[in-house]
Amino acid sequence: MSKFKKKKDGGLPAINTASLPDIVFMLLFFFMVATVMRDNTLMIKNNLPSASEVEKLEKKELVMFIYAGKPSERYQAKFGTEARIQLNDKFADVSEISAFVLAEREGKREEQIPYLITALKVDGETNMGLISDIKQELRKVNALKINYTTTKGDALKNIK
Repeated sequence: MSKFKKKKDGGLPAINTASLPDIVFMLLFFFMVATVMRDNTLMIKNNLPSASEVEKLEKKELVMFIYAGKPSERYQAKFGTEARIQLNDKFADVSEISAFVLAEREGKREEQIPYLITALKVDGETNMGLISDIKQELRKVNALKINYTTTKGDALKNIK
């Protein structure tokens, strides 16, 4: 008999999990930094019309959004079924638009103010009278750069 025994094949060694918490925290930190929180909760129906010629805006931080359309089903009991305006996270009247624009301007640096764009996200079935009223209020506060937000598609199929 020999004093030394032959080692038996023990299989694969166990996986080292010492660095696993570091990897988990790096992933968590990455997603916390890279995730963008939604600014506004949409309270209206917003089926955007389609257009054949569409351009993408470059600087989204210079855009202020005005939503218009019928309230979504969960808000119809309180606000009715007529088309409404939404500014940030609340329904507003046409007369509140100028205060909204001025408040948005105050939040920007002075050199950015001439480049501010007002984007209208309007439901395709909204009455044009409401859009005209919005545009009149924007003229009063000299917010003349207006963008209509649409989806890309065939504009002729929307005409009834």
